[in-house]
Amino acid sequence: MAVKTPLEVAQYTAQAGAKKAHNPVSSVLILGFLAGAFIALGFLLDIRVIASAPAEWGSFATFIGAAVFPVGLMLVLIGGGELLTGNMMAVPLAAMTRKITLSSMFKNLLLVTLGNLLGALFVAFFFGHVLGLTSEGLYLTKLVDMAGHKLHDGFLQAFISGIGCNWLVALAVWLSYASDTMSGKVLGIWFPTMAFVAIGFQHVVANMFLIPAAIFEGHYSWGQYVMNFIPVWLGNLTGGALFVAAAYWVVYLRQAEPKVKPEMATSIEPMETEGRVILSKQA
Repeated sequence: MAVKTPLEVAQYTAQAGAKKAHNPVSSVLILGFLAGAFIALGFLLDIRVIASAPAEWGSFATFIGAAVFPVGLMLVLIGGGELLTGNMMAVPLAAMTRKITLSSMFKNLLLVTLGNLLGALFVAFFFGHVLGLTSEGLYLTKLVDMAGHKLHDGFLQAFISGIGCNWLVALAVWLSYASDTMSGKVLGIWFPTMAFVAIGFQHVVANMFLIPAAIFEGHYSWGQYVMNFIPVWLGNLTGGALFVAAAYWVVYLRQAEPKVKPEMATSIEPMETEGRVILSKQA
């Protein structure tokens, strides 16, 4: 089967969240480092592509940057990584289905936060600052401008922006889980991720690269970054855990073992095919 049903995606995601929560600490930190670096590389690509775009291009330049940014999430979900915003949907869903405890959930989120931060800081310092990819000319100007826009938001604005961001990013993860093909995963990841970047929502891991990269170049302060980090982290958690995980849990997984597709009113029965459950309508 090329595409899972929403019910199957919900079941798969809950299982994936439980597996994430049970991974060894060393694995979580390594995969978290990789994911943070991948997202940072996607953002670095965004900046390098759009910094020299003519002013008359207007919002089209923003669209181009948004179109290349999703490479980071593709690397995470297809290549392998533990990304905080994705875990903020999958791991809470595992907790809602009682596959893991709340303490296990928060332990995983905190470890992934640390891993992502280290990976993003690595790219920001060594590729951005030391190598000079964000420290010169138009690239520095674009970096500082983008970081300034993120820091300009107050606590409530950053929190709400974080909700919007991870509503879309968690759905990108959800859609990637729905597909069993490489092309399907790429398309599922690309559209929602492109949308959040083009809109300008705040992503806590992307900001782990953007704002520290500006700080390394002598702009803004770590205190300003912390005051951005807190509301965006909380907003991303709300977007992933409430607007995606909780919503689909209520619809598909609130019963211990869903037997039917909730959206179908006619009688259906489950069948086993090559170890996977599919649902077929009775004649």
